[in-house]
Amino acid sequence: MSVLTREDAQLRARRIEVHRYTIDLDLTRGDEHFGSTTTIRFSAREDGADTFVELNPAALHRAVLDGHDLALDPAEVIADGRIPLTGLARGEHELRVETDMTYSRTGEGMHRFTDPADGETYLYTTCAMSDAPRVYAAFDQPDLKAVFDVRVTAPPQWTVLGNGVATRDGDPADGRWRIAPTPPISTYLVALAAGPYHSVHTEHAGIPFGLHVRRSLAPHLEADADELLDLTRRCFDRYHDIFDEPYPFDSYDQAFVPEFNFGAMENPGLVTFRDELVFRSAVTDVERQTRAMIMAHEMAHMWFGNLVTMTWWDDLWLNESFAEYMGFQILTETTRYTDTWADFGIRRKGWGYDADQRPSTHPVAPAPELVPDTAAARLNIDGISYAKGASALRQLVTWLGEKDFLAGINEHFTRHRFGNATLADFLDSLARSTDRDVHAWADAWLRTTGVDTLTPAISTDGGHWHLEIHHEGAPEPARRRPHRIAIGLYDHEPAAPHQLVLRKRVETELNGTDPAARLSFSGPRPDLLLLNDGDLTYTKVRLDPGSWKAAVRSLSGLPDTVSRATLWNAARDMVREGDLPAADYLDAARTHLPHETDIAIVQGVLAFARTQIADRYVPADQRSAALNTIAATCRDLLRRTEDGSGPGLRLSAVRTYVTSATAPAELTDWLDGDAVPGGPALDPELRWQILGRLAVLGAVGPADIDAELARDSSATGQEGAARCRAALPDPDAKRAAWDALFGDSPDLPALSNYLVTATATGFWQPEHHDLLTEYVPRYFTDAAATAARRGPAIAEALTRSGFPTTVDATTLRLGEQCLTAPDLLPALRRHLEDQLDDLRRALRVRNEPAD
Repeated sequence: MSVLTREDAQLRARRIEVHRYTIDLDLTRGDEHFGSTTTIRFSAREDGADTFVELNPAALHRAVLDGHDLALDPAEVIADGRIPLTGLARGEHELRVETDMTYSRTGEGMHRFTDPADGETYLYTTCAMSDAPRVYAAFDQPDLKAVFDVRVTAPPQWTVLGNGVATRDGDPADGRWRIAPTPPISTYLVALAAGPYHSVHTEHAGIPFGLHVRRSLAPHLEADADELLDLTRRCFDRYHDIFDEPYPFDSYDQAFVPEFNFGAMENPGLVTFRDELVFRSAVTDVERQTRAMIMAHEMAHMWFGNLVTMTWWDDLWLNESFAEYMGFQILTETTRYTDTWADFGIRRKGWGYDADQRPSTHPVAPAPELVPDTAAARLNIDGISYAKGASALRQLVTWLGEKDFLAGINEHFTRHRFGNATLADFLDSLARSTDRDVHAWADAWLRTTGVDTLTPAISTDGGHWHLEIHHEGAPEPARRRPHRIAIGLYDHEPAAPHQLVLRKRVETELNGTDPAARLSFSGPRPDLLLLNDGDLTYTKVRLDPGSWKAAVRSLSGLPDTVSRATLWNAARDMVREGDLPAADYLDAARTHLPHETDIAIVQGVLAFARTQIADRYVPADQRSAALNTIAATCRDLLRRTEDGSGPGLRLSAVRTYVTSATAPAELTDWLDGDAVPGGPALDPELRWQILGRLAVLGAVGPADIDAELARDSSATGQEGAARCRAALPDPDAKRAAWDALFGDSPDLPALSNYLVTATATGFWQPEHHDLLTEYVPRYFTDAAATAARRGPAIAEALTRSGFPTTVDATTLRLGEQCLTAPDLLPALRRHLEDQLDDLRRALRVRNEPAD
C-alpha cells in the first residue's frame, strides 16, 4: 500500500475540488467482507489533469468514470491502493467504484467484533488518519472536504448510526438506512456504527443526543446515563457560551465501542469512545473525571478540527492540543470536577515531558518537511501533540489573557468555517485580537523542542532575601522560552509544623533571553519556595536545598492540590535524571501518601513507583524491597480508610497492593473470600487483577483461569484470561502465548488488537527473567515480521505492551541492531526508538553500563 505524501496531497488539491460522496455499504455479506459502492462528484481545475483515488479493497468489481469503465488490473489496484485517473478534462466528473472490503480485527477501518457474552456482532469505523480507503474509495486528505451522503444495508434488527441523523429507508425488514447528508467534512471524519446497540436518547437545545453501547453493557450504561447526559449538556452549553459559532452538525451521538484503539475519536455527530469508559466495575472519582474530560475534549473538536480542519497533518497539534486544553478547562469551569489541572499535572503532563526528552521528540507544530507523509503523521499522535501542546496553550492563555485568546479563537472559526486552516492562519486570527507578538511567541514555543529547567538560588542579606532563577533551555541551554509563572512562598505552620501555609504568591515573566532573573524581598526567606506554582507553564523545576528539606517534611501539608502535583512532578523528574535516589522517592511516598486527599496524586505517584521505579529504576536485587515499600504505603492507606472514608483512595491502594504483592497467601484469601477485608467486595476487574498477580507468582494454574473465565465470559474476561495464561511461569504457557502473538499459522487465528495487548502484558514479567531470556532476541525479529504483516495498530501494541522488561545492555544492543534494518514499519521503528531510549535512561539511573 502506498502512503500519501504531502507533496502528492498538495498537487491533488491544486488539480481537483471534491463536492460530494454517495456511499452505499452492504453489511449483510458475511463475517469477512462487506460491500462498498462509492460515487464521487468532483471537478478538475485544468485540462489534462492526472490524479488518483485511494482504495484498499478485498476485491475491485468495477470502476466507472463519467459512464465509462476504467481499464484496471484489480490486482495492481489492490497492491498499490490507488486507482489512477488520467487526462481529466476541466470541469465536473463522476467516479463510481464497486468493491468488497475486509472487516478489520485491529481497530482500523471497519472493525467487526462478536461479543462473547451473548454472541451479538457490532461494527464501527475508524477512518483516521488514513484508513478511510479501508471503508470506501476516497480522495483521502484533510483539505479535500465534501458532503457525505451514506446509505447502509444491515441486518433488520440492527441500529445504524452515522455523522448525521440515521433513519430507516423503506420496509424495516429490508434493513435499509439513510444517514442525513453532512456539511463539508474531511474524509478521515466519516463514521459509522452498526449492530444491536442499546441506546439512550434525549434532546437538548433542539439537537438530538444519544448514548449507545453493546447490549451486554446496557445495565452499566443505564446506571451512568444521567451523569453522562448531564456532562454532555453542561459542556455543550459552555461551548456555546464561549464560541460565537453554534454547534455545526444536526445531532450528537456518543457510541461506546469495543476494541477501540484510542480513548475516543471526534467524528462529527458520532463520537466513538472505547467502551471501557462504560464502567462495569468500581472506579475512582478520578476515572470518572477522566471520562468526563475525554467527553469534553471530543466535543471541543466539533469546532476545532471538524468545523475548521487542518490543511495537512503537520497541524495535527492544532486539533489535539486545543481539545486537550479545553477538555480540562471546561470541566473546571462547568462541572463538579474542579481539580482537573492537578490530574493533568500529575498524570498527563509527564507524558509530554517524557516524550520531549527522547530523541524522537518534535516541535508541537513541526515544520511541514518533518511530516512528509501519512505514515510520519501517525507517529505524532503522542505526548507532544496532546500534553505538551495543551500546556503550551495554557501558558499562552496565561500570557495573552483569556479574553483575547477566545476572541482570536472565534475570529478563526468565523474566517475558516467548514474549511481548512494552518498554523499561520491560527496565529493571524490571534494577532487580530491582541497587541502581543503571538508570532514570536509561537516561534519560541511551537517550533522548538525540549523542556526548559528553572532552578532557584536563594541568598539572604540582613532583613532581605534574594531569589535568582536560573533559566536553562533544552536541548541547548541558551535556547530558552519566555514564561509567565507564579512563585509560591510557603512557611511551616507554627502550631502544626507538618503543615505549610501560603505567605504570598508572586507572578513574574522570564523573557527567554536572559539566563537568570533576580527578585528581592524583605523579611525572612520562606521555608519552601515553589517555582511554577499553579503549574501554568511547561518546564522542569528544581528546589533549593532548604525548600527540598521542607518538601520532604511537609509535602502533603501543602494546601493546594496543584502545588502538591507540581512538587511530585519535580521529584519524579529528579529520579529520572538520577538527581534523586529512587529509594528516596519511595520513602517520600511512604511518608506523604497516607495523608494525601487527592486521588489523582495518589494514583499518579503509586503508578510511577510501581511501573517505573520497581520495574525499571532499581537493580534487580533491590526490587523486592521496593515492592515491599510500595505495598506498605498501600497498607497505610488501607488502614486510614477502614472507616469507609475515601473509597477512591482505598480502591487505588488495593489495586497497587495487588500488583506489588510478593507472596500469594493474602491475595488467595481475598480471592477465595471474594472481598478485601474492610472492603471493597471483589468485582470482575479486581478478581482478574488478583488472579493475574497470583499467576505471576505461580500460585494458580490453567484450571483456575478457566474457572474464572466461566464466571466472567465477557470480552474483558477473555482479555483477563489471555493476560493470566501468558503470565504463568511455565515454559509451555510462554510458548503458547508467543505463538499467539507472533505466529503466522492458518490454524491459529490472529488475535484482535485488545487480545494482543492483554497477552503481551501478561507475557513479560520481571519475576520470570530466567524463563524469558531466550525470547529477548526473538522479540526483535518476530515483532518486525508481525508488524509488517499486521500493520501500525498491532505494531504499536507490540512495542507499547510487548517490549521486553529486561533492563540490561544486551536488550539494548539487540534493539539497536534491529533499528539498522531499513524496512521496519515506521510505527514499529518509532516506538522501538522510544523504548530503547527509556531503557538507556533506566540503565543510567541504575548506574549500569549501556554497553
